Amino acid sequence: MSNFIKQFLNDESGATAIEYGLIAALIAVVIITAVTLVGTNLKATFNNIAGNLGGSVGKSS
Repeated sequence: MSNFIKQFLNDESGATAIEYGLIAALIAVVIITAVTLVGTNLKATFNNIAGNLGGSVGKSS
């Protein structure tokens, strides 16, 4: 029984999987933030262009 406990305490494979999971989550957050910022800036740019052309973007008459 004590041999099992020693092996369990020395096993780090679970910690490695958790680290990879945290890295993947961080990368996902960065990608979501970047896409959101680009989308917001793109929408503002198209609204600016539409305003200069005399139209409206995203509004129904």
